[in-house]
Amino acid sequence: MSKDQQPNRSRSETDPPFDPEQAREQIANGESHRRADRDLEFLDQPELRPVRLQLEYLKPELAFEKLGIRTTIVVFGSATLIDPEDAQRQLEEAERAFQIAPGDEQANERLQRARNALAKSHYYAIARELGQRIGRYGEGPLDNRLVVVTGGGPGAMEAANRGAHDVGAVSVGLNITLPSEQQPNPYVTPELSFQFRYFALRKLHFVMRARALVTFPGGFGTLDELFETLCLIQTGKREPLPVILVGADYWKSAIDFDYLCHEHMIQEQHLNLFQYAESAEQIMSLIEAWYTDRGRSLLD
Repeated sequence: MSKDQQPNRSRSETDPPFDPEQAREQIANGESHRRADRDLEFLDQPELRPVRLQLEYLKPELAFEKLGIRTTIVVFGSATLIDPEDAQRQLEEAERAFQIAPGDEQANERLQRARNALAKSHYYAIARELGQRIGRYGEGPLDNRLVVVTGGGPGAMEAANRGAHDVGAVSVGLNITLPSEQQPNPYVTPELSFQFRYFALRKLHFVMRARALVTFPGGFGTLDELFETLCLIQTGKREPLPVILVGADYWKSAIDFDYLCHEHMIQEQHLNLFQYAESAEQIMSLIEAWYTDRGRSLLD
């Protein structure tokens, strides 16, 4: 502690008389007297990172144990996917705006985005149906034997949580604090909505109980989660599980896996780490078949 930082303990003749009650109140309200586990400024210091990491592990872990959540299917995908009805309505609005100002660049750009959103909106519908199927799986929708887990945000994540909500099943949302704040979607079970500071701990909770990974079209975040999981399987850091890529045309255009194999960046056997699907029914069939082929049950 420097000289300037030293607490001033000396008193002068001009100071007011010492007041024990005032001093006691000052001490009680002081930062140093604040209990460590309730001192947010203290917990936010860089030196407390190990403690924060432990807390981010334990908070969801204890909640999952309490609610008996042991097996999950993780759903990733773009936050920009929207419900087909909403997409149709946005397209109609964009078409009307374009008709009023056909030469306006912003109106034309809005129209193109609306057309693209409608073209991809069927993925939202598939994710929602998938959430319904997962929610009904097992003995009943409330037995928590197979639970949807998403990133907790909009788009494909919202759709999967919404599907589980449709059938009265619980579902998990693992949100993340971002510079552009992402609000949790309203279909996540409130007791199972968690917000993370660290991507690493969020990813850990994604894969710990996962029995399958279903990946809808998406961008950097979706690709990050997909390749993280494939790498863990490839390197034997976690036991294999079915990885389903929804929308073969999208994925084969976005990533040339065959080229990676041709260039000896991956081995041909690594192409078997994932499968393509086009519907919620096919997704569940592929997942079940993956376990049946190995003499196992999805719920084991």
